[in-house]
Amino acid sequence: LFLSLTVASGRAQVQQEPFLETSQGSAISINCSHPNIRTGDFIHFFRQLPGRSPELVAITAKASKAARAPEGELRVSADRRWSALWLRRPRRGDAAVYSCALGP
Repeated sequence: LFLSLTVASGRAQVQQEPFLETSQGSAISINCSHPNIRTGDFIHFFRQLPGRSPELVAITAKASKAARAPEGELRVSADRRWSALWLRRPRRGDAAVYSCALGP
């Protein structure tokens, strides 16, 4: 299973690893750094499956939130300067481009 990442940005700059790889069923964390996050910004994680439009996976302002498809959790640091989309048991069908963004 390959999970590939790209950088996406809303109003503020975000940084991600360019590529991640894991075995099917092995948990993985997709990290995103956003040191210049502003009050009022929400953290969004999207994924784009091959041949499909991007879809929202999870969104939060500051608290960790469950993600259902794929199953996992969007985790946020106390200072909101980084976040991570943790995927519990990714499957072959979860191989996609994952991106994070900040915005309203």
